[in-house]
Amino acid sequence: MGAAWSIIRPVLTTIIFTFIFSRVAKLPASGSAPYALMVFVGMLPWQFFSNSLSEASMSLIGNSNLITKVYFPRMIIPASSVITSLVDLGISMVILVAMFFIYHFVPVVTIVFLPFFILIAFVAAFGVGLYITALNVKYRDFRYIIPFIIQFGLYITPVGFSSSVIPDKWRLVYALNPMVGVVDGFRWCILGSPLNLPSFLISIVISLLFLWLGIWYFRKTEKSFADNI
Repeated sequence: MGAAWSIIRPVLTTIIFTFIFSRVAKLPASGSAPYALMVFVGMLPWQFFSNSLSEASMSLIGNSNLITKVYFPRMIIPASSVITSLVDLGISMVILVAMFFIYHFVPVVTIVFLPFFILIAFVAAFGVGLYITALNVKYRDFRYIIPFIIQFGLYITPVGFSSSVIPDKWRLVYALNPMVGVVDGFRWCILGSPLNLPSFLISIVISLLFLWLGIWYFRKTEKSFADNI
């Protein structure tokens, strides 16, 4: 299927989530945008994050021959995996434009801030990806946990629903998931959905914390990569 998966996966997931959460669960949409658009916009950063995590986690193992023969900054390998996932994000953006025409929806002017939220998504994906990559080199069985983490993360991230359905007393705890602020930010700048500023700021802090933790642990274990691989 090749690059077609970049189109098929988000479209099918959007259809399923729209039916389950909108038709069956009767959850409200965020703002004035159609429910399908809300889901797809939430799917954009999540697909980028999950693809980056999957590719980065196995990047060092997949390039073991290169690591054992040539010395270079090892961080380049997982970084390239995350950067490559931006291509899939770009393809999904084209689908989003097509959906704008289908639903006769005009994005709000705050869409100019979209590069900033893409940067935050990159920080979150790169930080978590670095940490998991280093763990996967040292503990090979950890690769079996990664699909579970991604699957579990999909359901605790507001992709198929709006963050507004989360009770206020749990909102700050919910924002400890760094992708909550990213998804809400995407919807705010593209669809004009409400943005809970405290939750968003917490998500940014958690993303930066993961970036620091990922870089620290990666650099700490980098010297042993050649021996462990």
